[in-house]
Amino acid sequence: MHEAIVRSATQLDLAGVLNLYQHLHPHEPPLETMKAERVWKTLLTSDFMTVIVAQTAELLVSSCTLAVVPNLSRGARSYGVIENVVTHAQYRNLGLGRRVLAYALDVAARADCYKVHLATGSKRETTLRFYESAGFDRGEKTYFEVRRS
Repeated sequence: MHEAIVRSATQLDLAGVLNLYQHLHPHEPPLETMKAERVWKTLLTSDFMTVIVAQTAELLVSSCTLAVVPNLSRGARSYGVIENVVTHAQYRNLGLGRRVLAYALDVAARADCYKVHLATGSKRETTLRFYESAGFDRGEKTYFEVRRS
């Protein structure tokens, strides 16, 4: 394990999270500041969202976002959706991504989620094995999406 604090993000973490997203989608243009601040505030004040970060010294090195979705099936138990899983390129293979996912799964368990979804666009076997090693089952369900440009 690498020395890091894993925690829920705070208002002061926006710049660090945006920096991490450069490692997730390196070809995307940076967000306009006011839009990023507006979305960040929405994420942090939502009862349904948790942004999780791993911090080493003063640098955010890993993150993911968990949505806890209220639900009327399954005995009214919520379900979780994890998105934007990323670890800084220089800090990969140190267990930090697994730790932020474990934190997200713990938050989901405390919210009594009966399941947690995670989707990836990666076809790399190492990435898929990483998610399996973090407790996710490959192939349990078929995932579809509609994407807008």
